[in-house]
Order: sequence, then structure tokens, then C-alpha cells
Amino acid sequence: MGRSRRTIPEELLLLALDPATGTTAQPQSLDLGLAGAQLVELALAGRIAPDGDRIAVVMPRPTGDPTLDSALELLRRRGSPVRAVHWIGGPRLGLRQIYLAHLERCGMVHAVAGQMCGVLPTTRYQATDTAISRDIRARLDSAIRTGVPPDPRTAALAALAHAVGLGKHLYPGNEGRSSRSRLRDLIRHDPMGGLVAHAVMDVQNGVAVQPRRTQQAAGVPLQPQAQARRSSMAHTAAS
Repeated sequence: MGRSRRTIPEELLLLALDPATGTTAQPQSLDLGLAGAQLVELALAGRIAPDGDRIAVVMPRPTGDPTLDSALELLRRRGSPVRAVHWIGGPRLGLRQIYLAHLERCGMVHAVAGQMCGVLPTTRYQATDTAISRDIRARLDSAIRTGVPPDPRTAALAALAHAVGLGKHLYPGNEGRSSRSRLRDLIRHDPMGGLVAHAVMDVQNGVAVQPRRTQQAAGVPLQPQAQARRSSMAHTAAS
């Protein structure tokens, strides 16, 4: 995979990076979102594919991106399709720092050392090219403003941004409510992005959902409680 195109994990992290503070919004849920973003990127690269609510490796050949290939190898070692919610909620914390270091190596951000309260060492990260962040944001703004179905990459990015709670960071205050609602609605435009975004929200809410594949194969609709939970989570995150 060449460097001519930014990956969805990279774009999600750049969206979350606050240019004023050099820190990331929603740091806890961002690790989950980055794990989900890796799945979407691998699917777009043809390495994995959804199998109901599970993820199956369909081509184990490396992409050339070391962070993605590490995730692909872990998936391959599972030997059988893994539920997205179990993968995203697995013990692979620290993705935010891994990707910050990755962006620094790629020259997209630079680290600025500092101190908190004059004692504790801290590190802030500044984008080296703010035009990149503006371009990413402009794609989301355009999809929200025009209502035109976005391309799969933008739709997946929007779904993940909503899932990790970046809506309030990107579109704050009462004036941003309608934009946050439309950001949430973009989730329907990419099946893989929707699958991992719902898995991210399920992990955050501690929900152990039944496999959708089983319910759909049996022709059984989601139970009212599950439907209510989905609706409640989406509206809560958008408000």
C-alpha cells in the first residue's frame, strides 16, 4: 500500500487532534475507533471481509503498512472469523500512541515536549501540514452539507467519528446539533464502516450483543430492546 493515500486510522487520529492543545479528543474511545478503522482499511484493501457480524481474512498478503499488517497478522492467526465487537474490545490498547508515533515517522505530525505544572513531562503533537487536516474535515463537511452519499472512505470515517464521540469536538454547541445528527446518519452509507462503528459503540456501552448473522439467517428481526438500545446510543452520542 503506497503512501499516496492516507489511511482511515490516520485520518481519524488527525480529526481528533486539537490544534490548540496538541492533544486528542476522546482519548479513551479513540483506541477503540482506531482498531475499528484498521478493520475498515483492511477491508478496503481486500484483505478482510465481513461475515455476518464477524471478520474473515480473505487475503493474508501484507499491505506494506506495518501497523495494518500487524493487525492483519493477528487476525490471520485466529484461524477463524472473529466477531468485530470482540476484536475491537480485545486487549490491544495503546493504538493512539502507536499511531501518533506512526504519524510522526511519516512526517504528518511533530512532537513538542513540555511540562505539566512545571514538573511532569508531557508531549503534544502538532500537524506539520494543516492543509491535510482541513481537507479531511472538508470531506466530512461536504457530506453533511450536501446530503450527497459520500464515498466509502468518507462514510466509514464519519461512522467512526460518530462512534468515538468526535461529533461534539467537530461540531460543538447547540449550533452543531444538526451537523452531529447528520454525521450520525452517514453511518448507513458504508456497510463495513457501520459494522465496526456499531461494534465500537457496543464495546463502550459494555453490551454483549447476539450475532446479527444468526438472527438474520433465521429471519428474526432485532428484538425491541435491541432496537431501543441502538436508537438510544445513537441519539445520546449525537446530542
